[in-house]
Amino acid sequence: MNLTHHFLIAMPGMEDASFARSVVYLCEHGERGALGLIINKPMGISLEGLLEKVDLSLGRKDLSEAQVLQGGPVQVERGFVLHDAMGPLRAPEGEDGSPYASTMRIADDVEMTTSKDVLEALSHGAGPRRVLVTLGYAAWAQGQLESELAENSWLTVNADTSLIFDAPLAERYDRALGLLGLQAWTLSPEAGHA
Repeated sequence: MNLTHHFLIAMPGMEDASFARSVVYLCEHGERGALGLIINKPMGISLEGLLEKVDLSLGRKDLSEAQVLQGGPVQVERGFVLHDAMGPLRAPEGEDGSPYASTMRIADDVEMTTSKDVLEALSHGAGPRRVLVTLGYAAWAQGQLESELAENSWLTVNADTSLIFDAPLAERYDRALGLLGLQAWTLSPEAGHA
């Protein structure tokens, strides 16, 4: 099972405050574990405010309202930028195709960059068309996510990039459930097994 480029949607009974009513975009999932970013919990700081903290200014008016999100409880001082894919899908051997130093291709149209150069591009009025910036990330050790799925802690669905970049933050949980044809009020907070 590989859930890379899927959403994890917290079940109503999720008691961990970091993950209650969260939608997590899984950037990587494999034998060694999983890494994801929560895409619907604002930190109370704007992208413009974050850039000011690293001595940059925001050079993109289209991002003036963008909020920085709580990506997860691990390394909350570290930034992660989800964005439109910038390089060719298949770059020449030895090149990743991205203009940024530390970028990982997640899907055909989504990359994650952890280097400051993507923020510098935004400060110069350039950079990816669509961005989502988080501080921190969520991580699961080998087998841990599979165990949580077996305990009915999460629902999973293929990711929809328009939900990541375009949906209002307050609507992302309900819209993610909608991808499964569900509504929050129809889900029981109690897990059951047949």
